Amino acid sequence: MDLFELYHICSTEDGIDEITRYMPWSPHETVNETKTFVDESERKWNDRESLKYIIRPNDDEDGSGEFAGLTGLKLNWSRRTGTQWIWLRKSFWGRGYNSESALALIDLTLDRFDLDLFAVTHAAENEKSKSAIERYIEEAGGQRDGVLRNWVPHDDHVSDEIRYTVTQEQWQSGQT
Repeated sequence: MDLFELYHICSTEDGIDEITRYMPWSPHETVNETKTFVDESERKWNDRESLKYIIRPNDDEDGSGEFAGLTGLKLNWSRRTGTQWIWLRKSFWGRGYNSESALALIDLTLDRFDLDLFAVTHAAENEKSKSAIERYIEEAGGQRDGVLRNWVPHDDHVSDEIRYTVTQEQWQSGQT
């Protein structure tokens, strides 16, 4: 993906304010801000702190080959936890990409990386993320852990987060 294309999506894309409303980042104001994001992503990959994946629709889907969004894991090796995050362009909402990518990342976290815990959060007021997360967490055998008060700072407020987890044991018992 071209840096300028990513900048356009992260700055002026239709619906970007709605996309970033619940995110810990704001629409990008400069190409340099996007470049810093890309460079920091590469550094975190090299340092094994996190990983990011581009989401693209399948060849037989509307928008095939387009950039639909990003997902990834923040890796906390000392806590043996992988924490998932995702953001999607508005035109790709409601297509199941959240669940599909999350189940793959649960498998990556608990099987391939052999960590003990997969975690995911959503802003307390984000009903769309809540319903998507609850579906795949239930499918994976996990549970809602609770509310993290004043957890994510935004430009003008701090939001509460709802946290869900799947343990290694829960995942393994559901896979047999």
